[in-house]
Amino acid sequence: MTTLAPRRDPPEVRDFRFDLSDVPKYWHGGRRAVTLFFDNLSVFFPAGERFFMASVKAYRHRVEDERLQREVDAFCEQEGHHSREHVRYNKMLARHGYPVAAMEQRVERHLRYVSTHVPRGRQLAATCALEHFTALLASLVLKDPRMMEGAHPKMAELWRWHAAEENEHKAVAFDVYTAIGGTWRARCFVMLLTTLSFWGRVFGHQVRLMHAEGILFSVREWFDLARFLFIRPGGMLGLLGPYLSYYRPGFHPWEHDTSALLAQWKTAYGAEPPRSA
Repeated sequence: MTTLAPRRDPPEVRDFRFDLSDVPKYWHGGRRAVTLFFDNLSVFFPAGERFFMASVKAYRHRVEDERLQREVDAFCEQEGHHSREHVRYNKMLARHGYPVAAMEQRVERHLRYVSTHVPRGRQLAATCALEHFTALLASLVLKDPRMMEGAHPKMAELWRWHAAEENEHKAVAFDVYTAIGGTWRARCFVMLLTTLSFWGRVFGHQVRLMHAEGILFSVREWFDLARFLFIRPGGMLGLLGPYLSYYRPGFHPWEHDTSALLAQWKTAYGAEPPRSA
């Protein structure tokens, strides 16, 4: 049995737009490998967000709870805005000379195969798994100022906005999966497969981007990235426990309560939405 979802504010749709025209190539404080890690994640988002929307929309008609229906609608609008802004982001990366188009095509081919050959219930379970990843990573961006320390202001705003909304809607796919009778065993099995597939692809993208940048064999750059992600206090190693909690019967995404972080972000950024020129 899954833990009942705690009460929280429903996702809020914000049509934020970001002008990235003056963003430098190494926008994260001049650190190349760290900048490329975030750029790497952006490559996944346009196709990934469309996959998430499709997998949740496929079961909206089976959701009887009106609140959850509204959350599904808000989820899809938020993800649509994320996809649009990361399309713009990825065009910026292409202008910098990175092989983004080819990398996006690989992501799209993979998701097209999944959409065609994998049962829809498993697609929704994969969305639940990937939403758990993104919410955990996003929580780091929201709670640890060092994640965006030295970053270009526009990029820091974009990533914090995306991080906030990922946490706002982190349980929507999971609640739909529960509502249609999705099982604990199936979601755990899909999470294991998704973990291996997704992080393998992230590593492959990082290698490709660092090769394009000419720093693939730079020990200094790899160490700088490892220190940023894992070695310093408060890094991704601290997410291992929350990640593993997903495999526990009765898990629910909102048992990792990020409402205070969302309130802080809304106070700092929510009142002044960024707009393109």
